[in-house]
Amino acid sequence: MDTYILDLLVIGLLLLTVTLGSGWITRSPFSFALIYLTVGIILSPYGFNLIQIRPGAGFLEKVTEMVVLISLFSCGLKMNRPLNFWAWGSAVRLIGLLMPISIFAVALLGHWLLGLGWGEAILLGAILAPTDPVLASESQLNHPDDQDELRFGLTSEGGLNDALAFPFVYFGLHWIENDRWQDWFGEWVAIDLVWAIAIGLGVGVLIAKGAVWIDRFVQQRRPVSEAMDNFVSLSIILITYSVTELLNGYGFLAVFVAGIATQHYYHNREKRLAQLEFIEQFEKLAELGTILLLGSLLRFEPMLRFAGPIFLVSGLLLFVIRPLGAWISTIGTNYAPARRWLFGWFGIRGVGSLYYLFYAMGGGLQGDVAEMIAWITLGTVVFSILIHGISATPVMDWYERHIQRQRDRLKQAVAEE
Repeated sequence: MDTYILDLLVIGLLLLTVTLGSGWITRSPFSFALIYLTVGIILSPYGFNLIQIRPGAGFLEKVTEMVVLISLFSCGLKMNRPLNFWAWGSAVRLIGLLMPISIFAVALLGHWLLGLGWGEAILLGAILAPTDPVLASESQLNHPDDQDELRFGLTSEGGLNDALAFPFVYFGLHWIENDRWQDWFGEWVAIDLVWAIAIGLGVGVLIAKGAVWIDRFVQQRRPVSEAMDNFVSLSIILITYSVTELLNGYGFLAVFVAGIATQHYYHNREKRLAQLEFIEQFEKLAELGTILLLGSLLRFEPMLRFAGPIFLVSGLLLFVIRPLGAWISTIGTNYAPARRWLFGWFGIRGVGSLYYLFYAMGGGLQGDVAEMIAWITLGTVVFSILIHGISATPVMDWYERHIQRQRDRLKQAVAEE
């Protein structure tokens, strides 16, 4: 029997099941990602052996790249605050403090406990730095009017650190190529840090503003077909990313900024919401395919061989480095302790880390070290999907009740005065 046809049958049944069962799934302790991962393992050679492909790093890089791009634009569309330091305080702290803390803590762990060279250790930290904008829907903004600080911080962090981990990835790759960092540090600062970030910011704004202006100009003269209208969002993603990359900027950053600019320049609220809904549908479909593929790629032998490094890195990152780093990063804020700890708990690793892994493997990461870093990354993503997938719904339900109790006590105190 044709395996391809059976694959299509299983994926169709899975889509139907998760779609019609979404009301129950969202209230259960099991995330969609956890379900997809389980099905992927069932379809792997350890199960029914229906997914038999073993794609190379180049193919996987492109697949995860597109998934991240769609998710970054979705995150940008959800950003609902003015662009000033105080409104984005949580994002600034999570990116400016927590991300470097995570990168260098993992780098120290990789160098001192796993015996990696400094270049490979920093690269490992950068690969595992991004929190996932794809798999963390339960803890992120789900509507442009949502003003909750925890969800805003996690959503903006997922959008920004998927882009801003790139300089550290390049730093690690440069170090692997030449361990005399003095030879290339100045170039890294000028090109990989200053230029690439500036281009990403500028192109993201300009392309989005231009696309929205053209859209309005055309619509005033002849309305676009309703069936095609929301494809403007996809065109903005592709044009922004490609132009930025041609200028040696960070395309991920540009696409996230383009999402923010798009929802800012479109004054029609219904159109903004329609675009967000359209992009989120693509995001969900991309998540399904990517996590299914991840589940089918897992192999017991290498995961058992690298079980020590996998559990060491993933356990310390998710249970120690991230929570303590989040607590340190939010010192001096007026956030409640519950919110500060939840910033630390929801450091979900996923498709962003997979992309950086495959990018690094195509950019100079090779040999036994590459294999170790690959399985540490895959193991950490799987471990994160398991623990966060089970805990996200009950923890966020508790958080909502906690916030509501605080509001009720505040109202009662005001009424008694």
